[in-house]
Amino acid sequence: MAPSSADGGRRWPEDVNPQSGFRVALPRREDLDDEARQLYDRMNDPKGGTIVGLRGPGGIRLHSSKAAVLSQPLNRYLRFDSAIGKRTRVRELAILVTARECDSQFEWSAHEPEALHEGVPQSLIDIVKYRKPTDGLAEPDKIIIDLGREIFVQRHVAPQTFARALQQFGAHDLVDLVTLMGNYAATAALLCAFGMEVALDKTPLLPRD
Repeated sequence: MAPSSADGGRRWPEDVNPQSGFRVALPRREDLDDEARQLYDRMNDPKGGTIVGLRGPGGIRLHSSKAAVLSQPLNRYLRFDSAIGKRTRVRELAILVTARECDSQFEWSAHEPEALHEGVPQSLIDIVKYRKPTDGLAEPDKIIIDLGREIFVQRHVAPQTFARALQQFGAHDLVDLVTLMGNYAATAALLCAFGMEVALDKTPLLPRD
């Protein structure tokens, strides 16, 4: 039986492992090779790890340790080293748009507080969260939301939308922006398949609609 929470009895589904929060157990450090063990230790470090540590996509990926290790350089580049990654407000807005249009509760609930911390106002977050129109937004914010919605919902980017995005970001940074969004969409797929749940002591922040 999955544990109940202290916030009104929210429970995880029966197939979710109570230690990991997803459908398989946490990877065991002793089963990993040296390179993967280093990654395991970094993720598990409360000072230098990921937002959610091993109880998140990193813990899932470590079940394929080679994939986990190979994904790290790209993740780091996109989130921290690229020009888009260093524009933290742009980065977090793009992640939220992706999480919303993939309906990824876990991804959204991890990144809404991060977006607020990086200067994305709640009013803008709510436009993404509740799928409100983007009329009247500043163009950098508007184009990120419009582009993400066309990529993930319409499955077609209109020529006018692409032209706006290209003018706003240039070819190099636009490639990085779309790659960032695609990377988080891939993470959302992993979280969906493995049934990743928001911790029972946390409040899910994405509405179900």
